[in-house]
Amino acid sequence: MKKIYISLILCCLISNSILATDFWGQNGHRVTGRIAEKHLTNRAKRNIDRLLKGQSLAFVSTYADEIKSDRKYTKYNPWHYVNFPIGEKYDPSKRNPAGDIIYAIAYCTKVLKDENSSNEDKVFHLKMLVHLVGDLHQPLHIGRAEDKGGNDIQVRWFNNGTNLHSVWDTKMIDSFNMSYIELANSAEQLSKNQIKAIQDGSVTDWMYETRNLTVKAYNSVKVGQKLRYRYSYLYFPIVREQLQKGGLRLAKILNDIFG
Repeated sequence: MKKIYISLILCCLISNSILATDFWGQNGHRVTGRIAEKHLTNRAKRNIDRLLKGQSLAFVSTYADEIKSDRKYTKYNPWHYVNFPIGEKYDPSKRNPAGDIIYAIAYCTKVLKDENSSNEDKVFHLKMLVHLVGDLHQPLHIGRAEDKGGNDIQVRWFNNGTNLHSVWDTKMIDSFNMSYIELANSAEQLSKNQIKAIQDGSVTDWMYETRNLTVKAYNSVKVGQKLRYRYSYLYFPIVREQLQKGGLRLAKILNDIFG
């Protein structure tokens, strides 16, 4: 009986550990939401505030990961990424029947623009959209199917085992030891022309831009490699730039919808 009890405790601990790793990139998503808020039109701010009842974009930015713990939302898991072979073009005809991140952003936008959509649907798809635009700018969310976007590429972060996806999602951000507000406030100061240049283009254009960084991320490590300060020195500036681009482009989408 004692052995069974101990086994049950261990199973619970392992289960909780797995669940916790599902919620990656919280601070990164909050940075993107915070930056987007700074670039909304007044009209967009009012309309979004009405839907979210005062909740900030930073606050709702992690919603799409939080609902992964509820099985009724499992169908949305493929919305967080798109995988296709390196060197090939994105082919919508080969996408997962449940969709991918390109499809999901377009679908959320459609729901939010539809005057016949219920408030409940608009709130849900707004929260999803805020998160997904952030995911679009994380290089390992535009990855390869065979390694699950770098999740199967095992490396070490200082003395702890992890994977390449997690390094780009959370490890570099957490190691920098700044709050999401500090990271957002310390984003590069850009001119109006620079902001416009970043916001130009389509969601697919932005995906291909991120894809170039995906290749760089894959080439940056070998399986089992121990990553330390040097890795952050080389690649954390890319992470910060992507967080800022995600925020600016999210603001562009939301202004087009609401403002």
